[in-house]
Formats: sequence, C-alpha cells, structure tokens
Amino acid sequence: MLTAGEEPMYVLRRLVRFASEDIGLADPNALVQCLAAKDAYEFLGSPEGELAIVQACLYLATAPKSNAAYGAQKAAFKSARETGSLMPPQNILNAPTKLMKDIGYGKGYAYDHNAEDGFSGDNYWPEGMEPQDFYAPVERGFERKVKERMEWWANRRAELRGQ
Repeated sequence: MLTAGEEPMYVLRRLVRFASEDIGLADPNALVQCLAAKDAYEFLGSPEGELAIVQACLYLATAPKSNAAYGAQKAAFKSARETGSLMPPQNILNAPTKLMKDIGYGKGYAYDHNAEDGFSGDNYWPEGMEPQDFYAPVERGFERKVKERMEWWANRRAELRGQ
C-alpha cells in the first residue's frame, strides 16, 4: 500500500482498527505496537518511519486473533438499546448527602478490596435486568488468562451466594 502511494496515516488507522477489532485482548500489546508505530512515523516521517509501520504489520500478522471484544461491544450496545436507561443498584450509588443515605444509597456496599481475595461477588446489574455475559474470551493468547479469571469470578460468586 505504501509503495502504491497510500497515505501512511491511513494505513496506520487501519492497523489500529485491526488491532482492536481482530486481535483485541488475545494480544493487548497489538494496539500498543500500532500506536507506537504511529508515533514513530509522526516523529521520523518518511522513509524512516515506514519501518515502524512494517513492524506493526508484522506484529499484527503474527499475533493471536480474537474478535471477542468487538462482539462484546455489539452485544452490550444492543442490550443498552433494549433496556434503556436503567438505574444502577442502590448499593453501588454514591451517597454524598444525608437524604441519599436515608433512602438507601450505598447501603450494603461491599468494597472488593476489603474482601479476603479482593472480590466481593456483589451484583452490579440494574434491578429488573438479569446478569448478562457480553464478552466471551477465546482460548488464544492473553484471552486464555482472561477467560480463566472470569471463570474464577463466576465460581467465586456462586460460592459467595451459597449455590
């Protein structure tokens, strides 16, 4: 594309999009590499900065792929359109005034950092909305670790609720 005369910043924009949409958390450094390539190109200009673009291309080509973040965004946006503007549960609402405390804002809030394992298992979903899973990490790259963490949270939440 560069040899054919494409604008380097256009190429870099497409690479950044690719890093977010098609690699995502399977390799979170993909986005960092692309933004570093943009910075390097802006700093060096052509032709020296083009090597940074090539490096970003190679990084993306060899990175594990996942579009799970893109799918999660679409699912979350769809849910938001369908459910409208629901209030968060009162236990997580800030209560800066006496009136807000009196009507229950913040009552029963469980601070994750106070839990022995740093996870309270509290419910943060609005009333009238069942918990949903928008993000389904894949078994590739860093997302494998994210998936393990999410499974641990689900198991711990069930334990805390006595299920």
